[in-house]
Amino acid sequence: MTRFYRIIYTLIAPFIRFFFPRRVVGLEHLPEGGAILCPNHASGWDPFVVAVALPVDSRLTVMAKDELFHIPLVGWLLRKLGIFPVKRGGNDLAAMKTALRVLNEGSRLLVFPEGTRVDGQGEADAKGGVVVMAARTGTPIIPIYCGPKHKLFRKTTVVFGEPYWPVYAGRRPTAEESRQAAEEILRQIYALGEVDGWK
Repeated sequence: MTRFYRIIYTLIAPFIRFFFPRRVVGLEHLPEGGAILCPNHASGWDPFVVAVALPVDSRLTVMAKDELFHIPLVGWLLRKLGIFPVKRGGNDLAAMKTALRVLNEGSRLLVFPEGTRVDGQGEADAKGGVVVMAARTGTPIIPIYCGPKHKLFRKTTVVFGEPYWPVYAGRRPTAEESRQAAEEILRQIYALGEVDGWK
């Protein structure tokens, strides 16, 4: 966790919490070591909402689409915050190596398993990369539901689910086992949407 991240977090967290009021449920499910945080992705605000739901010292690293890093100043800022790029639509070995290193170092990696923004469950399949990461590092996957599209001042419940370890027969999951585990991750994510932390 960089000093720069702490400064930016301290500055923007109060604004995010004010404009997008949220209640956090299930933080006790986070393990002490590395973990892959997998939220649904309905809004461009999702990374910020999830990040400020965590403590500032949560050792958070984020994987984000490569296109953002080609925007002047934005790319520099993202890298300073500890965010790294992934090229969508193929196997990005550099991004995978970075993700594995981050997890092996005990950090928490935020990845959107659907790979793109969607309005609801079923619009996109989960990417098997999160299953590969979990298998190679022995880290659990934490399903997270962070609500639908965020609107100003609309209450949202951010729900952290119980740790999930993909099930596979051999040393590494097969393509079919990865697909099934990815589907199970999405099922668990959207099932958390039934939790209403405002009651």
